[in-house]
Amino acid sequence: MAEIVRMPKLSDTMTDGVVAKWHKKVGDKVKSGELLADIETDKATMEFESFQNGVLLHIGVQEGKGAPVDSILAILGNEGEDVSKLLAEEAKKSSEVIEEVKEEKKPEAKKENTADKKGGTTGSDGPRDKEQTIQPKTQTTDLSANNGRQKISPLAKKLAEDKGIRLNTLKGSGDGGRIIKRDIDNYKSNGGLPDFIAEESFTEEAVSQMRKTIARRLAESKFAAPHFYLTMEIDMDEMIKTREVINTVAGVKISFNDLIIKAVASGLRKHPKINSSWLGDKIRYNNHIHIGVAMAVEEGLLVPVVRFADGKTLTQIATEVRNFSAKAKDKKLQPADWEGNTFTISNLGMFGIDEFTAIINPPDACILAVGGIKQTPVVKNGQIVPGNLMKVTLSCDHRVVDGASGAAFLQTLKRNLENPVLMLGAYSI
Repeated sequence: MAEIVRMPKLSDTMTDGVVAKWHKKVGDKVKSGELLADIETDKATMEFESFQNGVLLHIGVQEGKGAPVDSILAILGNEGEDVSKLLAEEAKKSSEVIEEVKEEKKPEAKKENTADKKGGTTGSDGPRDKEQTIQPKTQTTDLSANNGRQKISPLAKKLAEDKGIRLNTLKGSGDGGRIIKRDIDNYKSNGGLPDFIAEESFTEEAVSQMRKTIARRLAESKFAAPHFYLTMEIDMDEMIKTREVINTVAGVKISFNDLIIKAVASGLRKHPKINSSWLGDKIRYNNHIHIGVAMAVEEGLLVPVVRFADGKTLTQIATEVRNFSAKAKDKKLQPADWEGNTFTISNLGMFGIDEFTAIINPPDACILAVGGIKQTPVVKNGQIVPGNLMKVTLSCDHRVVDGASGAAFLQTLKRNLENPVLMLGAYSI
């Protein structure tokens, strides 16, 4: 007999799981204790073994897809067994208990005309009975309008009240002229224009495993590491001129972000305390400089790493960053591409952001938030002239970095960007 295999609860905090890999396909025989699938939880990817023997008749969750705990993961049974009835029963359980259509089409009980039996008088318009002029107390949804009786379903009455629709302007399309939900939905005012109807609505989508990881890591960073922030304005006039010259001779187009990576790498070499990590019982000061470059993708954020950035030319940095960007969009980045960062840069200047603060990307001790270059009046040599300013904000883990250390690094970064010749040697391009 076919049996449902449900999505297991593999951890105390697990509410749903993602099937990372199926080890069996429909039609395969499965033995008790045999590996059935790899399931990704909120904490790890775990192997799930079958608890019964049988043939895999149905897969309820495809690879890469998620489902709530206790939903249908698979169905095992005898070869050729029909599982449609089992699936239908499960679908019925999850469907709505009461459908609106049933409420709209619910027939009213017919009342027996007892006028003749009770000796009612007969006039020119037919038999009459005194009891017919009294509305039974049970008809709580009947309302008086235009000197007549108006019948309305409880749901339609509630919707009309919520939408401010006067009942005496409605005509019912239900049995016996009864006003039902359809009449509320189709209501138009006397002017022929639809009344303003505002309805609350929303959409929901399952949280991806990437978004779960981002949420977990950054929440841990924000609440575990005592952040403090240092902001500095940098004059980019000379860097703008230098970039124009470089791009006339460089083999690839050099962006401002590429120049910032180069300037940061040069600054980290002089300030190793910024290029460090908190490890609980010790602080690691990294001799190598691996700079993570935050990149937005559809599902969230990825941080590929430019390794040994201080030893690479601008052309090498630019080529590497562009390759990372293309791989990120195509979802081809590998774990080796985003592991090992010692410092991170997050640049939102291209989106028109002037200034922001970023959350430290573990295990780094610092992250640099870069704003856009903005034309603004500045004072030079006692004169107000047009200037190009860029704001950067350094987020620091106070367990590792002190304010003076962070400020010294920003001063070096400012000097590098305002005087590009100081960081660009003969082999920098």
